[in-house]
Amino acid sequence: MLAALRDKSLHLQVFALALPMVLSNITVPLLGLVDAAVIGHLDHAWYLGGVAVGGTMINVTFWLLGFLRMATTGLSAQAYGASDKDAQASTFLQGITLAWLLAAMLLVFHQPVADLIFSLSSASDQVKRYAEQYFSIRIWGAPASLANFVIMGWLLGSQNARAPMWLLIVTNIVNIALDVLFVLGFGWKVQGAAAASVIADYSGMALGLWFVSRQWLVQALPAVREKIGSIREGLGRLLKLNRDIFLRSLCLQLTFTFMTFYGATLGDNTVAANAVLMSFLMLVSYAMDGFAYAMEALVGKAIGARNRDELGRYLVGTTFWSLMVSLLLTVAFTFFGGNIVSLISDIPAVQQEAALYLPWLAAVPLVSMWCFLLDGIFIGATRGREMRNSMFVATCSFFVIWWLLVDYGNHALWGAMLGFMAMRGMSLAVVFTYQWKKNIFLETANANN
Repeated sequence: MLAALRDKSLHLQVFALALPMVLSNITVPLLGLVDAAVIGHLDHAWYLGGVAVGGTMINVTFWLLGFLRMATTGLSAQAYGASDKDAQASTFLQGITLAWLLAAMLLVFHQPVADLIFSLSSASDQVKRYAEQYFSIRIWGAPASLANFVIMGWLLGSQNARAPMWLLIVTNIVNIALDVLFVLGFGWKVQGAAAASVIADYSGMALGLWFVSRQWLVQALPAVREKIGSIREGLGRLLKLNRDIFLRSLCLQLTFTFMTFYGATLGDNTVAANAVLMSFLMLVSYAMDGFAYAMEALVGKAIGARNRDELGRYLVGTTFWSLMVSLLLTVAFTFFGGNIVSLISDIPAVQQEAALYLPWLAAVPLVSMWCFLLDGIFIGATRGREMRNSMFVATCSFFVIWWLLVDYGNHALWGAMLGFMAMRGMSLAVVFTYQWKKNIFLETANANN
């Protein structure tokens, strides 16, 4: 398989999907950095803490439904590889229908859920006040945010990474511009940051639906009116497929939520510092996700075509470039982390607090790249069960490590997060290596669909 690295066409194929997604994904944590920078330059740390806690709750709410993108990518990629146009059309229509049904449920039930969650928070009254403001506005972007999951997944599965790239870039540019205007220009503070995100989400959905219509015509897929009547027939199958991915996402968000809420008990400066450092972690996540997305699309395509050799080539090429990017991020965090923190917040106490935990961040890229890549492999194969089991093991590891190190305060949280990332990669690697050596990965992946 190492001979595949000398194949220029492989590298071009990987980069055709990965590079647009890396470039566009980086705009997402950059948005978080701008949020932190704009709010971090206000006169109190609790504004930044409120955005951090409220933003975490929104991310938990939306990311728990991230199976909409994952399943759509895997299913549409497999349909594309198998040249099944009916399946490609059905995958999008079923996904978008499910997204809007779930969004309607969120809008109906969000207030009692929010009241319960915030009542359990140990953050200061000021932080909770602004977190509630942020959450109550951002939730109205749910229909657009969930639809964008499906749109991105379907376009990626169709081997089109440029459209999702522009979708994310335009959405986040709109968000950043409105962020600055609403917060610094109009003085709307936390409410301005939330309103900017909602408007940007709907702008992205409109653009995304236009991209889908173009892709639909290019591939000459069946007319929408011909497929509308069959949407209900596939929803049950789609829900069953996504059950395990949902449980996996639940475990993932549990760790990030615990990190934010337990950090809030350590003081306003600590929760503000963690908000800054989590922006670094998101930068790693979205950069690595660019290659994971490429892996999903390529693996799904190879499985749809039932081509083991192509699957092996894609694994080698994508892993190589993921390693290169991880090394680059490690160097950047090691030598320039302190400078980036200073740009985000000019509050001395927050800068000093964040500097204490930067070494943990420097280790994250090389440790976490494996779990992102392996997630991409299993999503492309639409194998939710293995992902669910792996995430459960990793989540248990997170809490065990935190409990063992709890006397070290915030260091315990960051040590547990690093162990969590490592265990996600190792557990999936064991499963994949076994199935690959036994020559059953491709066969069992097809058998599960």
